[in-house]
Order: sequence, then structure tokens, then C-alpha cells
Amino acid sequence: MPLCFFKECSKKTKTEDQEDALVDVTSPARGKEEKGEFHKLADAKIFLSDCLACDSCVTAEEGARVSQQNAKDFFRVLNLNKKCDTSKHKVLAVSVCPQSLPYFAAKFNLSVTDASRRLCGFLKSLGVHYVFDTTIAADFSILESQKEFVRRYQQHSEDERALPMLTSACPGWVRYAERVLGSPITPHLCTAKSPQQIMGLLVKDYFARQQNLSPDKIFHVIVGPCYDKKLEALREDVHAASHTLQGVDCVLTSGELLQIMEQSDLSVKEAAVDTLFGDLKEAAVWRPDGASSDGYLAHVFRHAAKELFGEDVENVTCRALRNKDFQEVTLEKDGEVVLRFAAAYGFWNIQNTIRKLRRGESPYHFVEVLACPGGCLRGRGQAQAEDGRVDKALLRQMEGIYAEIPVRPPETSEHVQMLYREWLHGANPHRVQEALHTSFPSPGLAASSLDIKW
Repeated sequence: MPLCFFKECSKKTKTEDQEDALVDVTSPARGKEEKGEFHKLADAKIFLSDCLACDSCVTAEEGARVSQQNAKDFFRVLNLNKKCDTSKHKVLAVSVCPQSLPYFAAKFNLSVTDASRRLCGFLKSLGVHYVFDTTIAADFSILESQKEFVRRYQQHSEDERALPMLTSACPGWVRYAERVLGSPITPHLCTAKSPQQIMGLLVKDYFARQQNLSPDKIFHVIVGPCYDKKLEALREDVHAASHTLQGVDCVLTSGELLQIMEQSDLSVKEAAVDTLFGDLKEAAVWRPDGASSDGYLAHVFRHAAKELFGEDVENVTCRALRNKDFQEVTLEKDGEVVLRFAAAYGFWNIQNTIRKLRRGESPYHFVEVLACPGGCLRGRGQAQAEDGRVDKALLRQMEGIYAEIPVRPPETSEHVQMLYREWLHGANPHRVQEALHTSFPSPGLAASSLDIKW
């Protein structure tokens, strides 16, 4: 969920969750102008932890482009396919994030697998051609993060800014780091692309080639738990391999898609989720190892313990420190702590982590950072009740459903290994760097940018 970047916010109200204090995002420069639908919506209910309309973060051009990522744009393409000449038709592909499936399972009162099939059947009844899940993209992101951490750890004595490595899969956190924190922090961001970025490239590059399609013939939609993914779709380097097309054309939150389903009177038959490989057999539903996230901390910790110290760690057990959203796990060897990892979820934990890092006091080698308190399942696109607060009953239900999804280590995916061989030319370093890694240019903001007054 996005973070509000105003140095001072008005209309603050005390709420059950300190991070959810309401703010007024209307800027003086924009106050008298006629606002688009997006900004009207954003101004109606904005929280410190999910502000999308702040001028300090979203430019006018970005705001206009984000406003187009909604159900209207989705139906525009669906309707064009029904009306226009077949030569102008788009192939519609929808990729669903694993953190969205528990939401639909809870809402439909179904298992995750059955909810996935119903969701797929509904989308295809609308006119969507392919429905994928993004787990394979998360596998790539985790694997590249593991390799990068080991490299950074080994080079730490030569490069003081190599550690701690901060995860970069959460778009709200990445935008905050780039737009507010700037150059003191961005060198610590992991360069592995996020699952959404990688999925965009898999669909527009690999899958397009498999189907003998031009990438511009594919309209790719992501369904995810938070609004930040709409902003992430605007990142320039998402389409680095194609140089002309962005990997994701539209992002719908889980809640937006559910609203479409509730307003539809279509007769829906369940359908199996597609794979990028044209397999007839339906892929099983898997998740990374993480209670409410993409599982970077657990997977990277195990990999680092084995690669750096020859230790096999079966269970990664974190302990909560200052609160349940700040947790730590360590590895000791010969009485010395050799790995110290942390998870920092939510704005206040992020602020505390960054302050220590900037003062040179961070004790950590790796920090998994997520903008949402409680992790990805709590994204505002699916866990928010009508009054703007988190729907705690729904969230507990989603957490229980998510915990029951089987965990699969990304190393064991045969499809991932096949893609390294075929799509990435035998894991050619240049090709891997181009396809799976990014960079984080920053404005080099002043240190005072951390001193935000709430």
C-alpha cells in the first residue's frame, strides 16, 4: 500500500491503527482545478499508509496514467475485441498474485484451488484468453535475491554500502525509498526485479514468442492485493528487454475484481488456470515460505546459511521484537552471530529501521521490508472495510487460508530451471541481468526527508 509523503499532513485523526490516520491529500496547486475520477476517489478516503494522490510522490502524468488502470480500461479492451476487426483484437492475459487467492477463497467460501478455478472461469466468460498465477515470477525474484545477498555478504568488507540488503518486492516501499529517502538508502535495495515486473516480461516476451504473438497484441492485467501495484506498472525498466512495451498494461486490486464479479450476471463454469508453457495439466497452487509475504526472508536465510556457512536450516523461526511486525532471526556459528535477518512491516517499523541504517547502527545483514503492517495479505485493495479500517475478521480468515497453501522452495521448480536454460540462454549473466534485475535511480534527497511530521 502506498505511503503518504507529505512532510506535514492535515486532518489527522486518531484511529485504532496509528498508521491509518486520515490525511487530506489535496494540494494547494491542485485545489481549484477540476480533478479526474482517480483523484476524486483518492481524496475521498486516504490513509497515511495508502496515499496515492500526494504531489510529492505521484506526478500529474503518473496520476493520469494510474487513473486509467481500472475496470473501465479492462472492459474497454474486452469490448473492442467484440466490436473491432479481428486484426485489431488484443489477446487478454490476466495474472493473479498468490496473496489475492485467499481473499477470493474467503469471499466465495471455497478452497484456494476451487476459488482459483471459479475466478479463472469468470474471467474467461468475460472474454479473457489466458489466466496465470504469478508464483513462477516470485520464484525467479527470490532465487535472484538469494544469489545477490550471497555476493553482497562476500563483498561486504570491500563495499560498506553492500549491507544490509533491503528487499525490493514491495512497490510502496520501493517508491518511498526512491522518492523520499534517496541515494543514502537506494544502494541497499536488492536489484532483483519484483514478481510483478518479472511476470510482465514472462508474458510479453517468453509467452508471446511461444504463441507467435507480437507483444503489443497482448493486453496484460495483474490482479493483486494493493494499489501500489498500479504505480509499479509505470516503472520504465519493466520492459527493458523489449525496449518498446511495458510488461503490465493494467492492474486491478482483488477488491476491484470482486466488485466486477458481484455486478455480473454471467453464468460461470469453473476453468483450470493456464500455464505459460501450454501444459494441459493444471498447475498446483503453491506459495513461498512466508506467513503473509512473498517469503524472501525465509528463503534467503536458508540459502545464505547453506552457501556461506554450510548450515542446513530446516525451519526459520523469527521472534518478535518491538512489535509483531518487527521480527528477527539469527544464525550462530562457534558462538558468534554470523547472520542477522529482520522483517520490518509497516511505516513506523520502516522508519525506525532506516534511522538506524543512516546512523550506521543497523545490526542486520538483510531486512525484508513491506509497506503494509501485517504483510501483503493486508493490502488495502482487499483487506479494507467500508469504513476504511482493516477488516480484521476477513484478514484472520485469509491468514488461515494462506497458511494452508503448500510451500514449495523455488529451487525445486522444473519450469523455472527450464526457463533459465531456454529463455535466459543457460542463465547467461548478461541475459539474466537484463531480464531479472533493475536499478534504482534516486533524486539524492536531503537527509531531512526522513524528518516527516505526522
